[in-house]
Amino acid sequence: MSTHPEALPVVVRSAGFEGVGLAIGRALRSQCRGPMLLALLLPLFVAVISAIALLWFFGATLSDWLQSAASSYNVTLGAVDGMLIPIVVGIILLPIAGILGLVAAAIFVMPLVLRHLNERDYPGLQRLGGHVFFPSLWNATWVMVVFAVGWVLSLPLWLVPPLAIVAHVGWWAFAFTKIMRLDALADHATPQERKILQARHNRGFWALGTICALINFLVPPAWFLLPVLSALMFSHFGLEALRRLRSET
Repeated sequence: MSTHPEALPVVVRSAGFEGVGLAIGRALRSQCRGPMLLALLLPLFVAVISAIALLWFFGATLSDWLQSAASSYNVTLGAVDGMLIPIVVGIILLPIAGILGLVAAAIFVMPLVLRHLNERDYPGLQRLGGHVFFPSLWNATWVMVVFAVGWVLSLPLWLVPPLAIVAHVGWWAFAFTKIMRLDALADHATPQERKILQARHNRGFWALGTICALINFLVPPAWFLLPVLSALMFSHFGLEALRRLRSET
């Protein structure tokens, strides 16, 4: 049974990583259900179309600019140039297509995920969040812009392999956490409940984002699953935390 938001205590203590493993296990089971398998298609479609468009409109220009920049700094790699420049273009543009797919999952797939979980796994959990489309759109937009700018600015770190790993995992952990954390709670939790849960479970949310980023780095083909799977992971984690919070109060 839900409680009026003014009656909730502002609890800011951390709950550590409680519930992370439970959320991952539940998300894997939910991903195998028919509706969630169909949901994989939308972010994949957006990412593929975005990748094609970015390479079509900006690939040649970016290649010419990189070639010119290499020449101006007297960087010559001989025959390797023909292979290196397209790889660098892909490193710059393809993650931007990937973040567009993640944004599509947050805006359009997350409502389907929450409705599915509300019916199958959390039927007694009231939806008290109100209208969340525009807050979700704004949140996804600023995260996407920060990610894209930060990704490009951190490209020199790729010259140092350990720093390249840190940059890759760090930026994707930022994207997964900042996008999915809000959307997982906004539909069900009141603003006061969101404040409490984000403070109490901040480490857990970031752990989930980092796990998704590590999967994205270590197993790149897994990105086919990650937009929807991450939505399920964050939703299970957030909804279970919300259910426990309401039972406490």
